[in-house]
Amino acid sequence: MKRRAFIASLTGGLLAAPLVAGAQQERKVSRVGILASGLATEALYAAFFDRMRALGYVEGRTVTFERRFAEGRIQDLPTLAEQLVTTKPDVIFAPHTNAALAARKATQIIPIVFAVSADPIGAGLVASLRQPGGNITGLMSMNTELAAKRLALLKEVAPRTSRVAIFVDLDNVSDRQQLNALKRAATDLKVVIVPIALSVPDDFTRAFIDARRQDVNAAMIVPSPLTIQIRSRIVEFAAESALPTMDAEDRGAREGALMSYGPSWADNFRRAAQLVDRILKGAQPRDLPVEQPTKFELVINMKTAKRIGLSIPPALRVRADQVIE
Repeated sequence: MKRRAFIASLTGGLLAAPLVAGAQQERKVSRVGILASGLATEALYAAFFDRMRALGYVEGRTVTFERRFAEGRIQDLPTLAEQLVTTKPDVIFAPHTNAALAARKATQIIPIVFAVSADPIGAGLVASLRQPGGNITGLMSMNTELAAKRLALLKEVAPRTSRVAIFVDLDNVSDRQQLNALKRAATDLKVVIVPIALSVPDDFTRAFIDARRQDVNAAMIVPSPLTIQIRSRIVEFAAESALPTMDAEDRGAREGALMSYGPSWADNFRRAAQLVDRILKGAQPRDLPVEQPTKFELVINMKTAKRIGLSIPPALRVRADQVIE
């Protein structure tokens, strides 16, 4: 009987071994590509990676990330996208418009998720918001729609504003879209839009000379990988020149711009992680509608207002989501 029990247990163990091995083989490690226009150190990526961890993706155990960052040189994105595709990721996270365009050009098969496209239809990323089609989906920043609102807020806080410097990277599709929206809104608000073009980080000195020469009396920062990279210099120039400045991202006001108004980019990056998760679990990008932001914040920096000698209307302070004293 002992001998029979031993043989039975041995046989059972041999049968179970392939099952265990099979289960181990089936535990797939997901591969997520990151193709980004800016710097790897930007705080927004922490929001994405934190959400991925919360969803159960532990780097080195259940997921590997292949990272490619252009560090503000959007002209490098096509090459970086081609390199990334050769690593055969299961999905590519390309947060900004130009990165998403480069990724889509490099592959029409690997799913792609973007996080802050100003106008994904106008940029040619998707066929429609409800049915994106193809291999790409994501979230809007609505920066094109909000451009006029930001200009109106700037005019409200500084009624004498007549010439507004717009710091833009004209190589960036999203920047051009927002600049065109501002030009359309300018007539009704009785202001002149003065584009101040940037193409590389070192352009800021020449750009500031250009802004002074054109006698601007207010400024706006159009969000792009390049302007975000040199935002602190733009903000300091505006403060030294006593220019009321509007940014699209709340971080701008916290770093010294007079105001910011727009969606929470960190929230968009977290929601993009959820889209990546759904795709890794089998969803198709073409079936996932492009999502819109749900959180919008008006931030006013009173320290900057005092520095440039500007009084903030009490009604506007009441409307602000955050006032930095």
